[in-house]
Amino acid sequence: MDWRRCSAVDRSPGKLDGQWCFQGTRLPVAALFEHLDQGSTVDEFLEWFPGVKREQVEAVLRHAGRSLAVA
Repeated sequence: MDWRRCSAVDRSPGKLDGQWCFQGTRLPVAALFEHLDQGSTVDEFLEWFPGVKREQVEAVLRHAGRSLAVA
């Protein structure tokens, strides 16, 4: 998945070994998918990680959906 096209995320080599994170945080995007996979809701995720904005989560989910549709 090409996360470079998603404005809600960023990465740098010195932050979490270059993992894609929610922009402005140190929280990897993978954490969202792990929590959703375990049955958590978006609202729960946002409650647990207040540094992440709903708009960021929505943008990540849209991007993932588009990427899957193309694949």
